[in-house]
Amino acid sequence: MDTKIGSIDACMPNRTDMCSAANGAVSTIQNSIPTSVAKNPEATLGRHLARRLVQVGITDVFTVPGDFNLTLLDHLIAEPGLTNIGCCNELNAGYAADGYARSRGVGACVVTFTVGGLSVLNAIAGAYSENLPVICIVGGPNSNDYGTNRVLHHTIGLPDFTQELRCFQTVTCFQAVVNNLEDAHELIDTAISTALKESKPVYISVGCNLPGIPHPTFSRDPVPFSLNPRLSNQRGLEAAIEAAAEFLNKAVKPVLVGGPKLRVAKACDAFVELADASGYALAVMPSGKGLVPEHHPRFIGTYWGAVSTAFCAEIVESADAYLFAGPIFNDYSSVGYSLLLKKEKAIVVQPDRVVIANGPAFGCVLMKDFLQGLAKKLEKNTTAYENYHRIFVPEGVPLKGEPKEPLRVNVLFQHIQKMLSGETAVIAETGDSWFNCQKLKLPEGCGYEFQMQYGSIGWSVGATLGYAQAVPEKRVIACIGDGSFQVTAQDISTMIRNEQKTIIFLINNGGYTIEVEIHDGPYNVIKNWNYTGLVDAIHNGEGNVWTTKVYCEEELIEAIETATGEKKDSLCFIEVIVHKDDTSKELLEWGSRVSAANSRPPNPQ
Repeated sequence: MDTKIGSIDACMPNRTDMCSAANGAVSTIQNSIPTSVAKNPEATLGRHLARRLVQVGITDVFTVPGDFNLTLLDHLIAEPGLTNIGCCNELNAGYAADGYARSRGVGACVVTFTVGGLSVLNAIAGAYSENLPVICIVGGPNSNDYGTNRVLHHTIGLPDFTQELRCFQTVTCFQAVVNNLEDAHELIDTAISTALKESKPVYISVGCNLPGIPHPTFSRDPVPFSLNPRLSNQRGLEAAIEAAAEFLNKAVKPVLVGGPKLRVAKACDAFVELADASGYALAVMPSGKGLVPEHHPRFIGTYWGAVSTAFCAEIVESADAYLFAGPIFNDYSSVGYSLLLKKEKAIVVQPDRVVIANGPAFGCVLMKDFLQGLAKKLEKNTTAYENYHRIFVPEGVPLKGEPKEPLRVNVLFQHIQKMLSGETAVIAETGDSWFNCQKLKLPEGCGYEFQMQYGSIGWSVGATLGYAQAVPEKRVIACIGDGSFQVTAQDISTMIRNEQKTIIFLINNGGYTIEVEIHDGPYNVIKNWNYTGLVDAIHNGEGNVWTTKVYCEEELIEAIETATGEKKDSLCFIEVIVHKDDTSKELLEWGSRVSAANSRPPNPQ
């Protein structure tokens, strides 16, 4: 989704047009405040930051209080357009900001110094890997403590306050340490605009004594952000389009494959425009699912090597030319480096670069411009799709079970498929849900998110919270394994407090199934919980919650009817009991290949 700032589209910048400002010096400000400003309770750093968040489209901020950020939180929640969503821990607050950014285009979380900052760090790293603009705000030490050689609580006991900053430098694209008011305005604005332009997280630390002090730079409403759009090098763009068109027009059966960086390049519509114009068969990489419309007439499924949608890999890998738009090729997406692709057949289009086979590379070429231009130059060629249509055999239907037979996972997802519509969104947790949800056919308008590059187990609870908060008009369907749920279960509480209506399918198979299929051991077995009992305890009579436990298809059907009917306005938690070895065939294949890649012996030196 494109981020709007006022009436201006947020576009990616040239990476050289922003640099990290130096930390300001400690200053005494009380004597320099004009009387007119001092009387204005809104002319403060805290209110300025709040207004800036609202201006870029954030209406909810995910927080965990700590003594260094309490005054800042007072000023943030005083902003009429900003709602405080208090989370149970910092990790989930970061995951929630991640999920929120996936729908809104930008998200924010607020934690306290070091003890909170290091807790949220893992979630911020995940957002960085997925190119999500998350604004991580930390309540920092009193500005007077900098440079005093004092030891503060919530730190590791050294008189050096830079540990947290140094950690965030590797997982954010800009860091602002605000410990005086003179340059606070500039630092905050630069941080937020950089997050939007780079589509990466940023870090803002605000001294705990500063948010409530008026200052002249905050006396007026902030000037709306105006982000200069990045532009393609026109000559490079024309040359790239010409070379790509010549390459593809010579091909007999070319195909298109969409990848996850379509989002950051804001090129989803341009990709569809190219597919419409070219007539090529259209596939998506697993981490790009949800970015390419699956109702497109020439959509052939997910390309994931050996675990692709049926007949999709055969069409892609047998093509004599393939264009990958925004791909990420890692050991997971390549199924242990086993893709049968050849460089000399590929055009790889990244957000600002195009590489054609073994030939030329073109920099400073934006993906959106390239795809739109290429659409005008290609000759229509439907050969690959016709081949797919010729060999395609509809998927089989799971065997009909006996009455009260233990529920199978493939039967579960057959019923989840029927629940999907344009008013729903799917959140898939790391694990076998990756593979089962990948096979769901998304109706037009149905959202879909999962975290493949970082693959943090437990991500989905916080991400579900954030995504559902961002789009209350959609009903989120989250598929979460029991092992993952145990990592981040607490923020079911926050979903209840905020009256969310998510349906959570908790798949209870007794362990970390995805790890079992890569390399088994006793560490993959977890202590079983009474998950519905846990959610009932968290509910504690406050809010709208309905829980049930299902063992067979008949009970599942009844549970879904209740969740979508009588309890449609409730948070619905359905614990599904399945056999520990009941996994998708794709996970079995994928796990074996990833295991082989992980266990390669050292090359002799």
